[in-house]
Amino acid sequence: MIDTKALRQEQIEKAGQVIRHDAFSTSFTPEFIAGADVGFENSGTVTRAAIAILRYPTLELVEYQIARIDTVLPYIPGLLSFREYPALIAAWQKLSLRPDLVMVDGQGIAHPRRFGVASHFGLLVDVPTIGVAKSRLCGEHASLGEIPGSRQPLIDHGEQIGVVLRSKKRCNPLYISIGHKVNISSAVFWVEQCMKGYRLPEPTRWADGIASNRAFFKQTMQKNL
Repeated sequence: MIDTKALRQEQIEKAGQVIRHDAFSTSFTPEFIAGADVGFENSGTVTRAAIAILRYPTLELVEYQIARIDTVLPYIPGLLSFREYPALIAAWQKLSLRPDLVMVDGQGIAHPRRFGVASHFGLLVDVPTIGVAKSRLCGEHASLGEIPGSRQPLIDHGEQIGVVLRSKKRCNPLYISIGHKVNISSAVFWVEQCMKGYRLPEPTRWADGIASNRAFFKQTMQKNL
């Protein structure tokens, strides 16, 4: 029997430990930026996490790791981070490099209890993280312009929990939020710095492509690494 009440309480307590300001100086320039993505295989019984590390500012892939583990928790709305983080930690432990910043495909504080997977993972590994989600979990925002770069604050119960960013024309927006040790302005800035004309920033685009074993990414990895 899963004690969902205890897990929700843990989220609330850990959300209070999330650092919502930059833990780096104003002159901070990362050497390595990572992207992290989690998916499920075999009807959800296996959790797959991929972490791709890119060199900044060239955004060339320098390392990636994939971890597959038995799924530890069924899908429970609002508690997804407990299901995803064990595989992320397993992939993290396999890395030889340590990124200065991690973009996680998922929510940071843009979560009903302000503790999505980007915040959960960032707190566990003590690294600045940014939530880069492809869909909205909670909050409301004003109508968004169609021009790439258009943005609106994401508001939930009077609190700004993220920024909705149009990253590419004729594509659904991204929902960017604080993960850990970064403020919202910096989160949006670094996402934009990692854009190369696609909907997703390069770190999470690579993590998603590697995790999915897509042909283009597979060929590029074999050529570059």
